Amino acid sequence: MTGILVLAGTPIGDVSDAPPRLAEELAGADVVAAEDTRRLRRLTQALGVTPKGRVVSYFEGNESARTPELVEELAGGARVLLVTDAGMPSVSDPGYRLVAAAVERDIKVTAVPGPSAVLTALALSGLPVDRFCFEGFLPRKAGERLGRLREVAGERRTLVYFESPHRLDATLAAMAEVFGTERRAAVCRELTKTYEEVRRGPLAELAAWAAEGVRGEITVVVEGAPDHGPEEVDAAELVRRVGVREEAGERRKEAIAAVAVEAGVPKREVFDAVVAAKRSTG
Repeated sequence: MTGILVLAGTPIGDVSDAPPRLAEELAGADVVAAEDTRRLRRLTQALGVTPKGRVVSYFEGNESARTPELVEELAGGARVLLVTDAGMPSVSDPGYRLVAAAVERDIKVTAVPGPSAVLTALALSGLPVDRFCFEGFLPRKAGERLGRLREVAGERRTLVYFESPHRLDATLAAMAEVFGTERRAAVCRELTKTYEEVRRGPLAELAAWAAEGVRGEITVVVEGAPDHGPEEVDAAELVRRVGVREEAGERRKEAIAAVAVEAGVPKREVFDAVVAAKRSTG
């Protein structure tokens, strides 16, 4: 018989938030794969648990190499528990590769639900949460970051991002530039920890606040784009907007995609307008 892969959520701050099943799984698993074995040791000590199984590291640097080893353990009947430093494995943390490999081998995968910074921040933000999308971490380079934000400039669902404290001010400033200075947002810092803080306000105001320096684990929740209905934009205007973006350094493909989102029209319509304009001047 094959084994079972268990994905377990771990506390994002307050250790008392750990689900009761987490202690049971830590004690009973044949293999515990942890993003950071030192942090796992602190967690097990806080929970009063001693893992009976083998403890191995499973982090970004060894994820590709370690995955086949763990799959073989699972194929041999082992119960493998995967935990990350905080929150749910696979959500901007190691885990996806192992889950995909286990599924490919028809190995059962289950989960121990636990705290989530995404859902906690959404609930505390004061913004609509009936529909949302999780965007993870934005690119570190300024140009790539702006490009990624422009891709979702017209997204009407609430957006959720993770960000590091030393890039928060730049990210909020870029969001204000792309989404508009008055777009509402919430910066959730150190959730469930001693110095938990939720700062709500327009993006420009939050960017100015963050410029003074912010510490801790950060989750940013941003209001979706307002629904003004489709914008009436003719072909010449679509071409002009693509040209402006190209002059600013965007590649044509990205510029067309961004203009399509911005104008609320299919990408094909923008592409055809650009091609037609090029032929007429060629």
